[in-house]
Amino acid sequence: MNDIIRSRLISGNRKYMGSVDQEKLIHTAECGQHPYAIIVCCSDARVIPEQIFDASIGDLFVIRVAGNVLDRHQLGSIEYAAGHLGCDRIIILGHTGCGAVAAALSGGGDGFIKYITDDILIAVGEERDPDKACCLNVAHAVQRLKTEFNEHPEIGHVTIEGAIYDIKNGSVQWLED
Repeated sequence: MNDIIRSRLISGNRKYMGSVDQEKLIHTAECGQHPYAIIVCCSDARVIPEQIFDASIGDLFVIRVAGNVLDRHQLGSIEYAAGHLGCDRIIILGHTGCGAVAAALSGGGDGFIKYITDDILIAVGEERDPDKACCLNVAHAVQRLKTEFNEHPEIGHVTIEGAIYDIKNGSVQWLED
């Protein structure tokens, strides 16, 4: 690892340790996590759910994957949080300016990225407007989760919602069913 990057990471961790709520760290370490929501969002470095929703340690169960697409790994993580941690709210959080959506709209991608862009292309169909495509991608994931949870009643009742985070102004717009 580049020494400059490592130094930056070490410095950042020291700063974090100096500002983090130590009591909350100890409490969640000893008593476990009890998040109130599951957030499935893009890996984009500009999308930070804990900051977007003013949440603290243990408040959100965050699953990050480029393009906020769902595969068995994400579904397993959601099932764990809903079934074992008692989270009964799932938010699929897309965002404006999504690079994964842009890659899909411009013809897909190569290598492993193609798995992501192929899923997005299924979600957006013929739509080529990036903002509308982001909304369709989120709506597709919401519908997929609703279908999956209907087939697994042992997980319990959950509310599944979609939202779009605006990377320019920080607001979250909730999608209607």
